Amino acid sequence: MSDERRVRIARDGQEQTVSIPREFALPGDEAILRREAGRLIVEPAPRRSLEAVLATLEPLDDAFPPIRDLPIDDVDL
Repeated sequence: MSDERRVRIARDGQEQTVSIPREFALPGDEAILRREAGRLIVEPAPRRSLEAVLATLEPLDDAFPPIRDLPIDDVDL
């Protein structure tokens, strides 16, 4: 497999799209795009941590129902 391949660029309004050939496919469904020394670099986006995902959620305003204490079952070890 070659490290290089010529691909077509399609225009959709103000945006351009590039089809990534199967042998260059990235994991996941997000990528990081950056410009570096006149080149366009596309790389897989790192998975976000659970903490980062939770930080994007709106706080809940609902009141939770009270949780009653249940008796503890004896455990025979």
